[in-house]
Amino acid sequence: MKSITRIYLTLLLLTTAPPFSFAQSGLQRFDDHTLEYLEAHRTPEQTKAWLFISNTNDYVNVAIPAGLLVAGIIDHNPDMRQNALYVATSTATTFLLNTLIKKLVRRPRPFISNVHLTAVYQPSSTSFPSGHTSSALSSATALVRAYPKWYVIAPAFLWSGAVGYSRMYLGVHYPTDVTAGALLGVGTAFGLGFIRP
Repeated sequence: MKSITRIYLTLLLLTTAPPFSFAQSGLQRFDDHTLEYLEAHRTPEQTKAWLFISNTNDYVNVAIPAGLLVAGIIDHNPDMRQNALYVATSTATTFLLNTLIKKLVRRPRPFISNVHLTAVYQPSSTSFPSGHTSSALSSATALVRAYPKWYVIAPAFLWSGAVGYSRMYLGVHYPTDVTAGALLGVGTAFGLGFIRP
């Protein structure tokens, strides 16, 4: 249990340090320049596609454990039911941690911090870390740990990576928000994987 506590404390440090340490640094300039570049290269077709991916994230996060649970019940497969619980718990825990970190850090959204940036839409919550990215990576990582096959790994991480990119493309998260969200999601799934039955 002590090792799990150390993992979460380290994860919390990694995900809360960047905004304070690099707010006026080259990393912040990288964040700004990346979003300015993506905004300059938006097209209506791409925007529609990335908005769809972003908007379906929550549905996919629910569908993965729900599908495993239903399949496990139909097939009378206790392992599949346990895997459904693992994925659901990972995603739910990630959501709670993400909410806590957002309240602690309170980093403004890019379109608030930088008047030169325009978002496709404007969420009201704070920016750091990316909740969409953290939940997508948590679901994907838990699923891959439960079923480490190439035909699970490839679509799981392609989808979760696309979710992370969509948040930057839409102008609602900095790259550092997305990176921290990814670390949080992966770390939570691994941490819970060590203590699952």
